[in-house]
Amino acid sequence: MSVLRASRAAVLVTALAAAPAEAAPDLVREELRATTADGIGIRIREVRPRAGATGEPIILVHGARVPGIASFDLDVPGGSLAADLAERLGRVVYVMDARGYGGSDRPAAMDRPAAESRPLSRGHEVVRDIDAVARAAAQRTGSDRVALVGWATGGMWSAWYASLWPGRVGHLVVLNALYGGADQHPTLGPGSPAADPDRPDRLSPTVGGYTLSTAAALFPSWDRTIPAEDKASWRAPAVAEAYARAALASDPASDRRDSPAFRAPAGATEDSFLQANGRRLFDAGSITAPVLLIRSEHDFWSRPEDMAAFAHDATRSDGVRSLTLPGATHYVHLDRPERGRDALIAEIAAFLGPQAD
Repeated sequence: MSVLRASRAAVLVTALAAAPAEAAPDLVREELRATTADGIGIRIREVRPRAGATGEPIILVHGARVPGIASFDLDVPGGSLAADLAERLGRVVYVMDARGYGGSDRPAAMDRPAAESRPLSRGHEVVRDIDAVARAAAQRTGSDRVALVGWATGGMWSAWYASLWPGRVGHLVVLNALYGGADQHPTLGPGSPAADPDRPDRLSPTVGGYTLSTAAALFPSWDRTIPAEDKASWRAPAVAEAYARAALASDPASDRRDSPAFRAPAGATEDSFLQANGRRLFDAGSITAPVLLIRSEHDFWSRPEDMAAFAHDATRSDGVRSLTLPGATHYVHLDRPERGRDALIAEIAAFLGPQAD
């Protein structure tokens, strides 16, 4: 085990055992840990071309429920956005788990009943996790900037980080994320089950510190937005099975429950509720990096107004491009290639480009 120290004592990068790379022999995977400024251990997987890499390292930031490996590096064909970007662009790609998720440190409250704590791992904390990963990436690659690719709540977290530390982000990709562009939402905000009945603009006090999800709970929202009766025509069964398996494996306590279920902090629910209610938790006007805003046509999470509001606010960005992927779902990076996945990867690759530092 090797230990490298960054210029800030609060950031520690530890190289652990290499991860298996069954599906991509031209790539090398290594498990890492970084320590945040407030002392939280963050799990990172590094995916790099065996032949070497140039250019900005890429950090993939997961969303509200399923952590990094299950979201971005499944060991089945069509299940690893990390591998596809590393191979196509010749870049080092980092897959992270935010605090409370997967292999990162969990708050002690997650070992108690959820009702005993308020929503955990809010966005103002997760930006510290992204910072630790960005510093680790800089330390290992020699690049002083990173490219952030965030999905859903991960897009919100990534953009929030880019607004606070604009000089450390060279490119920003926001996929299917909220931004407070409207005060109505089909599943969040006032009138939704998550709202306080007495104060509809606030999150219900019954939302505890974390949620529990079974494998079966991962698919209803995906299934509802696939515009075909045969869901396998849009989503490969092997990808779906690997996604559920990896999500459950992300929590070492999942098998101890009567129905196996994994924990995820509920702070993202509170952040998302506020954004769905029209509040903006950060100012996109502070972002200087070029921005690619992507929304799937059949996304149930983000709204066209979020993309428009973000583009309107990002006045200091070195260029904003907004696009909608026809026929795509919220889970486009895990859908079949012809159902939007190939188009997504092509757009991200074209935006990040082949540039070297």
